Amino acid sequence: MRIGVIGLGFMGSTHLKAWRDIRRAEITAVSSNNEKKLTGDLSEVGGNLGGAGEKLDFSKMKKYRTAEALIADSDIDAVDICLPTGLHAATALAALQAGKHVLVEKPMALSGQECDHLIAEATRQRRILMVAQVLRFIPAYRAVADALGSGEYGKVRAALFRRRCAAPAWSAWLAEPSQSGGGVFDLLIHDVDFCLKLFGRPEFVSATGYEDLAGGIDSVTANLHYADIPSVVVTGGWHHKKSYPFSMQYTIVTDGATFEFNFPPGDVTMYRADGEAEPLKLPEQDGFEAELDYFLQCCETGAKPALCPPEDSATAVKLTLTMAAAREKNGEKVECHN
Repeated sequence: MRIGVIGLGFMGSTHLKAWRDIRRAEITAVSSNNEKKLTGDLSEVGGNLGGAGEKLDFSKMKKYRTAEALIADSDIDAVDICLPTGLHAATALAALQAGKHVLVEKPMALSGQECDHLIAEATRQRRILMVAQVLRFIPAYRAVADALGSGEYGKVRAALFRRRCAAPAWSAWLAEPSQSGGGVFDLLIHDVDFCLKLFGRPEFVSATGYEDLAGGIDSVTANLHYADIPSVVVTGGWHHKKSYPFSMQYTIVTDGATFEFNFPPGDVTMYRADGEAEPLKLPEQDGFEAELDYFLQCCETGAKPALCPPEDSATAVKLTLTMAAAREKNGEKVECHN
C-alpha cells in the first residue's frame, strides 16, 4: 500500500515514526509548505507529549509543497492527513474524491455537518475513511475497554476521565478557535470519543468551566448523563503556557473492580472488590502503530473500520461541541442530538 503523509508537524512526525515499523506500508510521498521539513529535518517539531524531534530520511520519497499536489499523484493509494483541524474536512474530501483511502487526524472536522459530508462521500467513492482517534488503540485504554466488555466486572457505576496540558506554544494555529475549535474541543474530544466507545451516546450533557484563551486557560468539567450509569465525568483542558505538564487519567468503578490509570507513568491498576490489587495486563503494541496498522488492514481488505468507525468520530465532534456549548449554560442540562 502506497501512502502519502500530508503535514509534517507534531502528528505528522509521530505518524511517520510509527509507519516505519509497519513493513507492509510504503511511504512514497510527503507534503509540507515548510522547505526545511521537506528535507526530512523535523528536529524542531514538538508537541504536548514532549520528546525530541528527529531528522528522517526522505530521500526515496516524493516531496510536495501542497496537499493538492500530493492528492493528485495517481501512484498514491491512501493519505494520512496531519494538518491543522481547520483544513481536515476540505483536504479529506478532496482526497476521497480523488479515489484515495483517508486517515485524518482528530478532530474529524470543525462541524457535524462537515463530518456527515465526509462519511457520505466515502460511501459514494467506496473508500475507507477513518479518523485517528488514537485513544482507542493506546494500550491502557484498549485493555480497560476489553475488561469492561468482557462482562466479568459487572456494571459501570462511575467513570472519570481527565486530560490536561499547557496552553499550546508549539503550534500557533491551536490557539485560534477558527482553526482548532479551542482547547476543550481539540483536547477532550479524545475522552468524549472513548466514552462513546464504552457507553454510547449520552442523553444529556451539563458542564461548567472557564475560557480565557489569551491568558492560556480553557477548562471544563462536564457530566455526561446516561440512563444506566450514575456518574460519567470528562474534565480538563489547557492551563498556563509552557511549564504545565501533560497528563491523562481515568478512574472507572464497576461492581467488581475499580480501574485506575495515570499518565505519567502509564500503568493501570485494578483494585478488586475482594480488597486485592493487581496491574491490568496491557497490549504491547504502541498505540500509534496499532492505529495505523489497523487503518492499513481496512484498506487492504476493504472492511469498514469497526474498531474506530467514522460515524463515532462524527458523533464525538458533535458531542464535544455540545459539551463546550453547555459550559456557557453553567450546569444546565443540554440534550444530545445526532
